[in-house]
Amino acid sequence: MNLLAAIGFFFLGVLLGTFLPRFPFLMLSRTRGFNTKFPPHPEPIPLSPHLTQRVLHMRMFYWMSLVVVILPLGLGLASVRWGNAAFGFGLLTSSSWLVFNRLQYFVGGMAPPWTRDMAIQLQILANEAEVSGGCCNWASPYWGVTGVYCVNCKAKLSNMPRPDLGRKRRERRPLGFLYLLFTDGYSILSFFDNIPSSEEE
Repeated sequence: MNLLAAIGFFFLGVLLGTFLPRFPFLMLSRTRGFNTKFPPHPEPIPLSPHLTQRVLHMRMFYWMSLVVVILPLGLGLASVRWGNAAFGFGLLTSSSWLVFNRLQYFVGGMAPPWTRDMAIQLQILANEAEVSGGCCNWASPYWGVTGVYCVNCKAKLSNMPRPDLGRKRRERRPLGFLYLLFTDGYSILSFFDNIPSSEEE
C-alpha cells in the first residue's frame, strides 16, 4: 500500500468513526415524524412539554454515543489486527477522541449541550407562564437563539442559549451537516460564555 492510499484509508476511518457514534443526533432526530410539534428551524420554539421532552431526547442521544461508539472501536481494533491498519487506526483515533470528549464533563469540562437541569428550567418557566401569568397577563414564552423571552411583552426570562434541537436545518445539507459536526450540538454562544474575560484572567 502506497502512502497516498494509506492516508486516504486513514481519513476514511476518521470520517466513519466521527459519524457513526453521532448518527442518532445527526440523522435520527431530523426525520419528519420526529418534528411535527415544532416550527421549522431556526424559528423560536414555544415552551411546552414537547420541548421539555425533546431536550431529554437529545440528552439521551448525546450519551447514547458512548454505546454506539463500541461498533467503530471494535471495527478499528479488528482492522488493525487483521485488515487495513491505516483504516483501523483512523477509526480508533476518532472513536477514542469521542469517548474522551464525552467523559471530560466528569472532570470539570463543559456541560453537555442538553442537560436535565435545562429541561427542568424550561418546564418551570412554562409552568409559571401558564399558572401565574409570569411576566405579563398574556405570557407566551419562546426559546430563541439567545435565550427564553416572551413574544408579547418582549421580556427576557432566561439567558440560556438554545442548542441544536434536532430540527432539519435551513442550510443546504453539506453546510448544515458540517456545522453540526463542528459544534456537536452546542450553541455557538455557549463557546463564548466559556471564554474567560480579561478581568477573570
